[in-house]
This record gives sequence, structure tokens and C-alpha cells, in this order.
Amino acid sequence: RQGIGEPSVYHAVVVIFLEFFAWGLLTTPMLTVLHQTFPQHTFLMNGLIHGVKGLLSFLSAPLIGALSDVWGRKSFLLLTVFFTCAPIPLMKISPWWYFAVISMSGVFAVTFSVIFAYVADITQEHERSTAYGLVSATFAASLVTSPAIGAYLSQAYGDTLVVVLASGVALLDIGFILLAVPESLPEEMRPVSWGAPISWEQADPFASLRKVGQDSTVLLICITVFLSYLPEAGQYSSFFLYLRQVIGFSSETVAVFIGVVGILSILAQTVVLGILMRSIGNKNTILLGLGFQILQLAWYGFGSQPWMMWAAGAVAAMSSITFPAISAMVSRNTDPDQQGVVQGMITGIRGLCNGLGPALYGFVFYLFHVELNEMAEVETLGKASKPNMANPTDESSIIPGPPFLFGACSVLLSLLVALFIPEHNLALRPGSHKKHSTGAQAHPHSPPAGGSDGKEPLLEDSSV
Repeated sequence: RQGIGEPSVYHAVVVIFLEFFAWGLLTTPMLTVLHQTFPQHTFLMNGLIHGVKGLLSFLSAPLIGALSDVWGRKSFLLLTVFFTCAPIPLMKISPWWYFAVISMSGVFAVTFSVIFAYVADITQEHERSTAYGLVSATFAASLVTSPAIGAYLSQAYGDTLVVVLASGVALLDIGFILLAVPESLPEEMRPVSWGAPISWEQADPFASLRKVGQDSTVLLICITVFLSYLPEAGQYSSFFLYLRQVIGFSSETVAVFIGVVGILSILAQTVVLGILMRSIGNKNTILLGLGFQILQLAWYGFGSQPWMMWAAGAVAAMSSITFPAISAMVSRNTDPDQQGVVQGMITGIRGLCNGLGPALYGFVFYLFHVELNEMAEVETLGKASKPNMANPTDESSIIPGPPFLFGACSVLLSLLVALFIPEHNLALRPGSHKKHSTGAQAHPHSPPAGGSDGKEPLLEDSSV
């Protein structure tokens, strides 16, 4: 067996940490390069770049997952990490090629799918949610620490050093996979040759979406996930640029903001979530999380002062309880062989949002003329100003962040839909103890199990 030791969750944790640590280092340099490359319509181009990447990931993730089921995980871990990190050195070599390769890298930028498949291979059912939680927490930890480090190094030594360091971390990740990560898929489950057939039904990205309407509970869950995750995906793609260029945050302040909100989110998903689940129940916790999301999006939309962003960031951390609460509802009300069908549906919905959300945010910024045309001069003079708010008659002085208000309206609709999700309507089938991978072939009437699902099925589906 190639690699160091037996395959373990810790192999997956190291791969995820290094990949996202490398990208986190680039938070500050990327904001600068983005504006320099696209001085006109910066937000629109940012949305289009992330939108193309997200849609390509949505289309390719099921195929790569199906191929890894046949040919093994290690080779596809190497492939996804390599192509995801390939754009990093191009940031200083050729910014145009950098953004072009980022868009195209979406075809292979599905490391999480392969990682969750890797974890599923080596864990038992009762261990899986804990293992997925460890991987997700590692992802959060990498993004809590790396932007601050990247901002400090950029300020002290320049962006070039940060790009070189990020490239080095990416190479370290690739080397770790090559030398240290053992294959997790058992030998008996792999074919003798690479010409073996794959399940094209599993490789169809739209297959899960076509099943959404077959059960009313699943339909309600999928609509809830779509309407709440669409603005979240868009917000993640443009928010740091928005803080830096419109609100006037410095690079260091953006990095500290990411770290503080990340730490608060981890606390919310561990300490606060447990208290809420015990005191008000699963469904009410989901509704509360959606309520926090509405509040933070509205606050971001109308807020024009830095302190408002910090306050809204604390509320945003509380809104992170939504998907873990949905996950807990599923784990308590569904047996393993029924989760597979809904897993694919939630994966498809969230993958679609990862493409549509950034494009939507960029387009709304463009419609409301929130541009950064004066930012270069402002930064040259070293002034902390908000160019889009200089003219009191400008609509941006009234609504600095229009896409966030659109997002708040979307989550409000999500909340209204979630009110109709039955909390105790997910019947268990006694005596069913199949693995989740067989659940992917389950009967269409199994989705009620996932009706209350949001994140756990998403994670497990990646291993199907």
C-alpha cells in the first residue's frame, strides 16, 4: 500500500487544511489584483468568474465522484488539488490567465467531494458525522488563520512573497498526497483495469434535481436550501471585496474580520447549537438560524459604517447554525439506507447555488452601479473613504449593498417555506442497516427521510 500508515481521517484533514490555507493566504493580494485587472465593473467580473467556476463544479462533481468510486480516491485527490491550486502562481505571472484558469478550474475544483468519499470509505456509519465535522472544522480553521497571515506578510514584504508562499503550500499539499496519503477504496471494490464502466446515472448532475418533486417534504427542504444558500454563495464570493473597497476596511481589518467571525461561527456551531437543540428543538433552531441570516443580510445591505459590519458579522456567525441543525434532524429521523436519495438532491441544489449566487450578486452590483472606479486614486492618497457614498443623491448612499437586500428577501421566502416542513414526519424503517452508498439507489419514496436534511446528506452524497 502506498502512503504512510493506514488511511485515516487525519490524511483527509491535512489535505483540506493545506489547500484552503494556501487560498486563504491570497485573500488580500487577490482583492488588489481583481480591481487592477478589472477596474471597470469589478463586482460583475468577480461574480462571473466565481459563477462559471461554480457551475462547472456542479456539472463535474457527480462524474468525478463516480469515477473515483471505480478507480480509487487518491488519484482524484491529486487531480482535484492540483487543478484547484494551479491558478495560484499565475496571480503574479499573468492576472488575466489567473482569472481565466480560476474559472476553468471549476471542472476539477471538487476536492470536498472526493475527501468526503475518502472519509466514508474508512469510517463506520456511527463515526461518519463526527469525521465530517472534523473535516469541516479544519476547513474553517484554515480560513480563520490564513487571511490574517497573508495580510501581514503582504503589508510587510509585498504580495509576491505571499503568492510564492501560497504556491509552496499548494506544492506541499500535492507532495503529501503523492507520498503520504494511502488509497482508501478497498482493492476488491476496484476493477482490474481503468477501462471499467462507471454508473452514468450517478454521473448525471441533473438526475437528483429531477427527483425533487417526487415528495412534498423533500420539495420543501430543497426549496428552503436553494433560497437560503443562493445568497450565502453569492455573499461569500464578493463580501471581502465589498468590505475592502466600499466600506473602506484595510487589508488587515478584513483579515481580522474573517478570523473573528470564523471563531464565533465555530462557537455557534458547537456550544450554542447544542443548547438550542435541547431547548427549542430541531425545526425551531433551523427557523432561528434563517432569522439570523435575514437580519445579517439586511444589516449588510443598509449598513455603511464599519461598526455595523462588525455587528452584522456576529449575527452572521449565529446564522451558521442552520445547516448543522438540518443535519441533526436527518440523523435523528432517518436510517442510513434512505439518506442517499436526498443527499444527491441537496448536493445538486447547493452546487447550482455555488454557480448562480456569485453571478447574481455581481449582476445586482452592476445594476445598481456599485463600482470601484475611484478606488485606485483613493488608495494612492492613503485615504479611508467610500467613493460610492460621496454623492448624497447616489442610491448607493441609501443602500450601499443592494445584493444583500435581495439575499435577505430570498432567505425570508426560505423561512416561510421552512415553516411548512413537518418536524416529525420522517418515518424510520426498522431493521434497515444498509450503508449510505446503497441508499443512492433507494426507492424514490425514501426522500421523506431527507426531508429534514440539509448538510449531512450533502456530505454523505459525495461518497456515493
